[in-house]
Amino acid sequence: MDIEQKVAVITGASQGIGAALVKAYLDRNYRVVATARSIRPSGDADVLAIPGDIADRSTAERAISEGLARFGRIDTLINNAGIFIAKPFTEYTVADFTDILAVNIAGFFHITQLAIAEMAKQGSGHVVQITTTLAEQAIDGVPSVLASLTKAGLNGATKSLAIEYAKRGVRVNAVAPGVIKTPMHPPETHAQLAALHPVGRMGEVSDVVDAILYLESASFVTGEILHVDGGQSAGH
Repeated sequence: MDIEQKVAVITGASQGIGAALVKAYLDRNYRVVATARSIRPSGDADVLAIPGDIADRSTAERAISEGLARFGRIDTLINNAGIFIAKPFTEYTVADFTDILAVNIAGFFHITQLAIAEMAKQGSGHVVQITTTLAEQAIDGVPSVLASLTKAGLNGATKSLAIEYAKRGVRVNAVAPGVIKTPMHPPETHAQLAALHPVGRMGEVSDVVDAILYLESASFVTGEILHVDGGQSAGH
């Protein structure tokens, strides 16, 4: 086993941005630990699939411990798994609140804590959260308080962790997307969603992947919230 080949852990890796990130890191000659509730075993020797709910600490423990056992190191963690529910504030249910906090906050906490512990031991590593531009720039007509509550917390945690671990070789950044064209947005909604962005279009999955790959190679960048939102964060 070539332990010099780097290893990325990617959550929410079964579809959309997560699946695209798996491919992108493989293309960069990384090995990948891919975790998601619905992830299936991979025939690629460079991919370790870990099925499970990221809100459950045991899933995080398996992703990190089995990743170390198979590949020997952990270099990058992409916290991609997340839940987004756009509802008027008074229509959120207790179940909505519980589910969103479990994935967006507890899921981040469990696997990031375990991954950073390993990165600090080896003196290098990189963690990236995928948040949302709505955490800083609310949009009339897109009620999303629970996304703002949780993802703004991740933005703050990103900066705090970046400072805490800067001298130990671990960088921590976030990407804050606008609305990205994924299967969760039916084609009939695309025109309306495109209009939310000053540039007049929705984001592509490749836009987010490219931003994360930039951060991966940007060794002097840490504590950054990189907006990939077609100008939303600049104003409306």
